[in-house]
Amino acid sequence: MPWQDGAQIRRDLEAAFNVVLATRMQGLPIVNPALTVQAVGFGRYGEDWLGVMITPWSMNLMLLPGENSDWRNLTAGGKIERQFLYGLYEFALGDDAQIGCYALCSLFSPMFDFPDQVSAITAAQSALQTLLTPPQRQLSRRDLLRGSFDRNLAP
Repeated sequence: MPWQDGAQIRRDLEAAFNVVLATRMQGLPIVNPALTVQAVGFGRYGEDWLGVMITPWSMNLMLLPGENSDWRNLTAGGKIERQFLYGLYEFALGDDAQIGCYALCSLFSPMFDFPDQVSAITAAQSALQTLLTPPQRQLSRRDLLRGSFDRNLAP
């Protein structure tokens, strides 16, 4: 699917994942009923589109391929690695009839630590901002996932 901008991505991803919520995830105990599906912060990252996908069952960094992405024709179930300022991150490849191929890197699952949508959005925005901001000190993926990015980042 040729992605145009963040607004189109948000609409399409939220529609696709709301279908998953209403069908495959319906009634499963892993779903946090206080949360909704929301695509956060999607923008260009190299050849790809990067953002965070919040669902009531997980929060993931999500890559969507641009027209010239080297992974756009890889098979779902595989993995790719992408270099960010804080290191190398592994993404699992998926494919969906509505949105096409995508890649996910888990941030949180399940989502029961989030009491409401506002707290989930805040965490998603903080993780994305931290991932894309040049480090003042070395921050591991573990620190990022544990929320250490909210602490003093001075060297």
